[in-house]
Amino acid sequence: MLGGLGKLAAEGLAHRTEKATEEAVHVVEGVVKEVVEHAKEAGEKALSEAFKKAQEKGDRVVKEVTETVTNTVTNAVTHAAEGLGKLGQ
Repeated sequence: MLGGLGKLAAEGLAHRTEKATEEAVHVVEGVVKEVVEHAKEAGEKALSEAFKKAQEKGDRVVKEVTETVTNTVTNAVTHAAEGLGKLGQ
């Protein structure tokens, strides 16, 4: 009779252990899902900020190049006009 109770107790312990393991796995899955979501959000934010900075830098470079080209062309035209003015004198 006691042997049957021991077997019943062992089965009960095994069942509780299995349930506890299932609950632990469920909790870990939830934590992993949350960590992955936070990592995804952080990655998206980092990419967005990097793109914004690259865009701003690109805009500055375009502005600088435009100013340089404008100044170069203006200087060349001014120089040419001065040269033509001297020829006409």
